[in-house]
Amino acid sequence: MQKAIKDSCKKRLGRIEGQVRGLSKMVEEDRYCIDIVTQISAVRAALRRVEEEVLKDHVSHCVEHAISSGGKADQRRKIAELMDVIGRAER
Repeated sequence: MQKAIKDSCKKRLGRIEGQVRGLSKMVEEDRYCIDIVTQISAVRAALRRVEEEVLKDHVSHCVEHAISSGGKADQRRKIAELMDVIGRAER
């Protein structure tokens, strides 16, 4: 993973960690259910942004390398791996 992407992801994940701790506190304090659900949505959206950033880095580094290397088996493997992870992300 490129250093800039890694740093960005770590920063985002730190904020998400704080959001999740906040959610736990909201539940403990019996906060209004809709407020809790709204915050859960915000955490999901933040995680999706991290996921997108990691996937973009993967494509620009690992998949690009497999394509430029010329190895057909490696290319197929990387593309199948990418399609599998994208399929899982849609669930």
